[in-house]
Amino acid sequence: MRLTTKSRYGAKMFLDIALNSGDGPVRIRDISQRQGISIKYLEKLIYKLKEASYIKSKRGPKGGHIITRPLEDISVGDIVRVLEGDSPLTDFANSQPDCNEDLCLTQRVWVEASKAMFAKLDSISFSDLVTEALNCTKANCCLDQPCKVQDNEQDSN
Repeated sequence: MRLTTKSRYGAKMFLDIALNSGDGPVRIRDISQRQGISIKYLEKLIYKLKEASYIKSKRGPKGGHIITRPLEDISVGDIVRVLEGDSPLTDFANSQPDCNEDLCLTQRVWVEASKAMFAKLDSISFSDLVTEALNCTKANCCLDQPCKVQDNEQDSN
């Protein structure tokens, strides 16, 4: 499986909703402006996450989108599976080859790599990401890249 824009943008969108839902539902137009993702693309992602009951929509002037579960119960892996499926890194990992030693050994590599990738994605909750984002020292630093905290003492040396 190759992680596509659906996963990257879906995680950014979901985190945006988590960070900005304190005053109520979050409008897709606002997410689009903050994240630089088209409204049409966000609508496709929202639809899939609504079908999987991770997001609920509210209509009307104070409408928008809200997350339906506690953030500590939702992992990045959960969102990736909804948007991409839980297929392995390669189609080869799903097949049942005629097992000669070389083929079985290399297939095992891809199966294990897929498991490791999802284990890592499953270990990161949106609660963790919100905490990290709120502790950032630079606007939006945690949405696109790891936070880099400047140490003033190191700067002066």
